[in-house]
Amino acid sequence: MMVVEMAEGSTRRDLDRVCESMAGGGRSYKVAAGRGGAYVMSADVACGEESAPFRAFPGVRSVSVTTCCHPLASREIGGESRPMELARGLWIGDGEPLVMAGPCAVESRKQLLATAEGVQQAGARVLRGGAFKPRSHPYAFQGLGSEGIALLKEARATTGMPVVTEVMSSEEAEWVAPHIDILQVGARNMQNFSLLRTLGELDRPVLLKRGMCATVEEWLQAAEYILAGGNERVILCERGIRSFDKNTRNTLDLSVVPLLKSMTHLPVVVDPSHATGRWELVAPMSLAALAAGADGLVVEVHCDPAEALCDGPQSLTLDDFAHLMTRASKMFHALNEEEPSWRMPIAR
Repeated sequence: MMVVEMAEGSTRRDLDRVCESMAGGGRSYKVAAGRGGAYVMSADVACGEESAPFRAFPGVRSVSVTTCCHPLASREIGGESRPMELARGLWIGDGEPLVMAGPCAVESRKQLLATAEGVQQAGARVLRGGAFKPRSHPYAFQGLGSEGIALLKEARATTGMPVVTEVMSSEEAEWVAPHIDILQVGARNMQNFSLLRTLGELDRPVLLKRGMCATVEEWLQAAEYILAGGNERVILCERGIRSFDKNTRNTLDLSVVPLLKSMTHLPVVVDPSHATGRWELVAPMSLAALAAGADGLVVEVHCDPAEALCDGPQSLTLDDFAHLMTRASKMFHALNEEEPSWRMPIAR
């Protein structure tokens, strides 16, 4: 694949010349928005010799030939990791872990506001809550829909925290986007390509969860759909993959955190709640995720998990979440000290 990166300040005519040359040579191509300019990509060019003429075109910053199937998501084309602004004054990937916390589903005004205020006091920066719930069981609680969106907006106004919620279709994404700060793609919709294309056209960060049976390459290609539409604010969320063991809901693949860090510039967060399905495992897996280098966490918290309409067994109480945040802060600062406070004994 050839990737032509247009320089910042290049003109529309510069871009048209590149596209006209592609078409004139019988090559198919795709134009995608990029940092300061645009990218023109063609899967019909496979060697450097064919790409050489494009280097001389006015307004072209660079020309690369890659075998990568997700070039914009890759470090090879997309560059090094860099901080990403999710909302005014809220960044991810700037060195400090970002914690998103809240109930699996918005159930009532009382439940949401109590949980929102509790997680904020404990140090969460983003409120999560599902207004639309894709459930395997067709008769399980499916969320409050538009009423849930209204309650999330009220919680944001009360606490000042940006909110993230899941959308399941293109139509849903378009009408929810003006009201919500971060849009989530759940595991079951990771390869809903129509939804991904729509999200690529919206000016909202996207939290893209890994499909329960998806490979890393498939996950990054899903991110590429959004990036190719011009939306560069994509966060990858590991939430466990399906395996043979029934003792946990899924198998949390923490090795994917450093792996992704070597492959992509996109921030990586971990959802230990959906990964394990057991509240007592959430805290240790959260700490392990941060130790592995995750840029943040997505944690399910409920003011009364025993009464939760959705995923109560994997939800932390407000007290347990506050304890987790204290431990996470201590561990993060210990890991980032220039000099460790203790040393391993030297074997003799």
